Amino acid sequence: MKVQPITDLRHVRSIKRLLVDSPRDKLLFVMGVNSGLRVQDLLALHVSEMRGLKLGDRISIQEKKTGKPNVLIANKEILAALEEYLAIAQPEDRHFLFKSRKTSNSPLTTLSVTKKVKAWAATINLKGNFGAHTLRKTWTYHQRREFGVSWEVLAKRLNHSSPSVTRRYLGIQDEEVEQVLMNTL
Repeated sequence: MKVQPITDLRHVRSIKRLLVDSPRDKLLFVMGVNSGLRVQDLLALHVSEMRGLKLGDRISIQEKKTGKPNVLIANKEILAALEEYLAIAQPEDRHFLFKSRKTSNSPLTTLSVTKKVKAWAATINLKGNFGAHTLRKTWTYHQRREFGVSWEVLAKRLNHSSPSVTRRYLGIQDEEVEQVLMNTL
C-alpha cells in the first residue's frame, strides 16, 4: 500500500511541536516537508554542506534513485530548524546531518525514518498509512493545494519522468473533482 501525504496543515504543525525536544528529528521532518526531496537524498547530506547556510542558499545534490541533479534551497523553516539543531547537537562537519545514534558516523536508514514517521502520526492520532515518503508527498500536496503550484512545475521539481507518477502525489480527491463540476462558464 502506498503511503499518504499529511493533508491537514494542523497535523504538520502538531508534529513540529511534538518534535520540539528532538532537534535532529524536527530538522528531518521540516526538511522533508519543505524540500520535496526523497528521504534517501536528505539522509546523504553531511553537516559540512549545511553549516553556514543563509536564506536562499542552494545545495546541489545528485539523486540516489535517478542519478539526476537536483537542488535543496534553504528556506526560513529549514534554516530555523537547522540552526536549532546545530546549536544543540554541535555535530562535527564530517558527520552525516542525520547521523544514526547506533554507529559512529552513518546516517539513519530509510526504514528508521519510516518507523519515526509512523510513530509521529500515531502520537497525534493521525489515521492512515504513513512512511518516509510521506514527507515528500506532503510537500507536493501542499504546494498544489496551498500555493496553487501547477502539476508541471511539481513534476519538474520531483524529477518525475512521467505525469502519471506526479498525479499519484497530488492527492486529488473525488470531492475536489466534483466541486469543479459546479463551476459555470
